Amino acid sequence: MYVVNKNKSGVTSLPAKEISLVNIGSLGSKLAQDILKIISEKPIYPKEIARRLKVNEQKIYYHIRNLEKAKIIEIIKKETMQGAVANYYVLKAPAFIIKFKDYQLTQKLSGIEEKETSIKFLEPFIEEGRFNSTIITGSPDPHGPEKARSRDGYYGMDFALFLGTFLNYVPDLSVKLDTEVRSEDLQNNLILFGGPVVNLITGKINNKLPIRFDKGSHWGIYSSISDKLYSSDEIGIIVKIKNPFNPKKYIMVIAGKRYAGTKAAIISFLKYFKEISKGNNFNKNIDAKVIEGIDLDSDGIVDDVEILE
Repeated sequence: MYVVNKNKSGVTSLPAKEISLVNIGSLGSKLAQDILKIISEKPIYPKEIARRLKVNEQKIYYHIRNLEKAKIIEIIKKETMQGAVANYYVLKAPAFIIKFKDYQLTQKLSGIEEKETSIKFLEPFIEEGRFNSTIITGSPDPHGPEKARSRDGYYGMDFALFLGTFLNYVPDLSVKLDTEVRSEDLQNNLILFGGPVVNLITGKINNKLPIRFDKGSHWGIYSSISDKLYSSDEIGIIVKIKNPFNPKKYIMVIAGKRYAGTKAAIISFLKYFKEISKGNNFNKNIDAKVIEGIDLDSDGIVDDVEILE
C-alpha cells in the first residue's frame, strides 16, 4: 500500500500501512507525535527518546507500549546496556492511513502485476518496501566443529542486489557473521546463507527444516516432503519456516551442499523467482525448494538451474 503525491515535478510516494479507528487514540497526544517523529529518523530506544525530549522516562514507556500495541512501531533489535536490555524501535511504515470505506476495484491486475504478487514470498523479510530482517552468513575463517571456512557469503551480494529491487529506499542492511550472532539477534526475521557446516545458526535449526542436511550421508540434502536424498555438490535449497527462536518471526535458509549449490539457489531467485515463490512441487503449502545447478556452456561454472522440487 502506498500514498501518492502528484505535482508538477512528478509523482512521489511512500509505503503506507492502514491504522484502524480503534488505534487512532494512540496518536492523539503531542508527546506521542513527538516520539514518532524521533523514531522516524532512525532506530532508537526509549531512554534515549526521553533524554532528547527531556521527559520522564515512564511517560515515554507509556506511549511506546500504546504505539507498539497499535502496530505503529515495532522492535527492530535489542542491545544489552549496563546489564539491561534496550529495545530499539522503528516505524512499521513511513506513512499511515485511516480507511472509512471498503476498497473498491478500479483496475484488474495485469500480467506483470500478477507476477509481482509473488513478492509475498519475501514477507516478512521485506514489508511495505522496507527491509525487515537480519542476514547471517558463515564466517570465512575456520570455525565450528569442522573448522570450516564459508564461501557462501560472496553470493549474498547478488542476493542483496535482488532484494534491492523490491525496496523503496536504500536500507542499512543488517548483516552478521554466524560467529558474531548473539541470542537476541535470533529473535528477528533471519536470512541464513550456507549449510550447517559453514553456518553455525543453520546448524542450530537444521533439524527443524522440511528439507535439511543429513550428516549421516556426508551432508547430503534430504527432503522429508518427497522422501528423497540428493547428494550432488551442485544441489541447493531455499526453505522458509517460522523462526524456532521466536514463532512471531520467520527464517529463510539459502544454502547448498557445497558453495556451488548455494550459487544455484541464488541463480534461481534471479531467473525463476515466480517459480520459487510457488512452494514445493510435492506440497505447495510448504515453502521449500530443491535446486540443482547446471553448467550450460560447459565451462565448469554453474550458470543455470533446474528446480527438482
